[in-house]
Amino acid sequence: MSYALAVDMARGALTLALLLSGPMLLVALAVGILISVMQAVTQVQEQTLTVVGKIFAVGAVFLLTLPWLLQTAVKFTTEIFRTIPGIAP
Repeated sequence: MSYALAVDMARGALTLALLLSGPMLLVALAVGILISVMQAVTQVQEQTLTVVGKIFAVGAVFLLTLPWLLQTAVKFTTEIFRTIPGIAP
C-alpha cells in the first residue's frame, strides 16, 4: 500500500466522520446557546434544562437524518471494500 493511498483513505474516513456528526453537533450547539440565553434572561440556572433539551434535539435530528447517514456510511464502506483487492501486491 502506498503512502498516498493510506493518506487518502484516512482523509476520507475523517471527512466522513465530520460529515456524519456535523448536523447533530450543530443542533446541539444551537440548542445549547438558545437555552443558555433563555436561562440568562430568566435567571433560572438549572443544568438539566440544557442536557434534556440537547438530548431531545440531537435525537430528533438523528432520527430525521438516519437514512442519509446510513446511505453515506454504506457508500463509503463499499468504496473501501472495492479498493482492498487493488491494495494487495
